[in-house]
Amino acid sequence: MQNENVIAALSALANEHRLAVFRLLVQAGPDGKAAGDIAAALDLPASSLSFHLAHLTRAGLINQRRESRSLIYSADFAAMNGLVGFLTENCCGGASCAPAAAEPKKRKTS
Repeated sequence: MQNENVIAALSALANEHRLAVFRLLVQAGPDGKAAGDIAAALDLPASSLSFHLAHLTRAGLINQRRESRSLIYSADFAAMNGLVGFLTENCCGGASCAPAAAEPKKRKTS
């Protein structure tokens, strides 16, 4: 990813409503969600949602498609993975920096 693309993506996500929209679309998977369903799920007015969706689209984080009379939005998973990859590239100089996952403690049964 180019630095300007990373900056645009991070800037777009640096807003609580846009972050919530993006997370909702990531959870929805490749099928995405209709704009009305997003507005209802996040309790956002249509005009505000339209502004936030346009911002996320310009940043390259989401895609829009038309299905009949509905606009469907979905996360751009390639862009998301590219952003995460850029942020973690050469993490800790190649050394392991993440703690090993601990096994869950077993409950004692009576």
